[in-house]
Amino acid sequence: MAERAVAGDVRSDLRVRPYVAADRTRWDAFVARCPAATFFHRAGWERVITRGLGHRCRYLLAERDGEIEGVLPLAEVRSRLFGHGLISTPCCVYGGAATTSEDSRRALTDEAVRLAQRLQVDALEIRNREAVCPEWPTKDLYATFRRRISADEDANLRAIPRKQRAMVRKGVTAGLTSCQSADADRFFRIYAESVRNLGTPVFARRFFRSLLEEFSAETEMSIVVAGACDIAAVLSFYFRDEVLPYYGGSRPTARAVKGNDFMYWDLMQRAAARGARVFDFGRSKVGTGSYDFKRNWGFAPEPLHYEYQLVRARVMPQINPNNPRYRWFIAAWKHLPLPLANVCGPFFSRNLG
Repeated sequence: MAERAVAGDVRSDLRVRPYVAADRTRWDAFVARCPAATFFHRAGWERVITRGLGHRCRYLLAERDGEIEGVLPLAEVRSRLFGHGLISTPCCVYGGAATTSEDSRRALTDEAVRLAQRLQVDALEIRNREAVCPEWPTKDLYATFRRRISADEDANLRAIPRKQRAMVRKGVTAGLTSCQSADADRFFRIYAESVRNLGTPVFARRFFRSLLEEFSAETEMSIVVAGACDIAAVLSFYFRDEVLPYYGGSRPTARAVKGNDFMYWDLMQRAAARGARVFDFGRSKVGTGSYDFKRNWGFAPEPLHYEYQLVRARVMPQINPNNPRYRWFIAAWKHLPLPLANVCGPFFSRNLG
């Protein structure tokens, strides 16, 4: 796709063009200072999605007078089972155009629509935290959970509602400990078992290795240990003053000793000591157990606005566990032998977006 000048008097000096590898440093510098940007706007995701998932990325940037004024990460996901989409951004809870001006946001969005039409995808999906294109069909399936945390450990503990606070203390009383590890296989063994038990296909090991390689300075893997056994694990990202526990899982033995409760409290303490002041608990589907779990921690749900420009599709894609057509698949997946689930899972998960 060639560079495109934006028509009109106001935007005549604005240029939208594809991202190239040489833009990486400037792109990330812009993301670091742009209030609308998130960790998922980092340029490194382009390599993670390409190498770890095998999708073609089609990142766009807007420039004015040689300065980046907006970025839009996009990836093309093509699957015989789940359709053909252009998404900002697959495997990420947030996306969309991060810009410092409204005209650059419009220019990037307009170019994404043209690209979607040229590729003849089923739909263009933009994962916004705020409503940007309210005239587009919007999915209200997800909410995110974010809250300020303090440098004061006692203040953070008091901010957790009483019943949930008791769960945290049970984990502490059970003698649970945690350690930080760079061993992707150690993390994967716990995470793969956890998602299999939920009926969800796991990502390939290479995807997690790509994350650790690409974001080594911003990524932390924490393992919760009971006695000599690993019972829970979480892979978290750090961005500005935020911590994002992103991929987490536990074994059935964690339930009795409140391993998940301990894991997130332990992370919150460690992140606060590191200087994080926002705990981003991530997205959950409305009405699910994870949604209720986060509310029990005192986090208020914030609706996410996943907006769609339909191209070939007539209705919004429904590639999620709430779709009745996937119920049998989910139920059957829970009973797969773990080694088989780990072999077959990446074939499906890479295309789920």
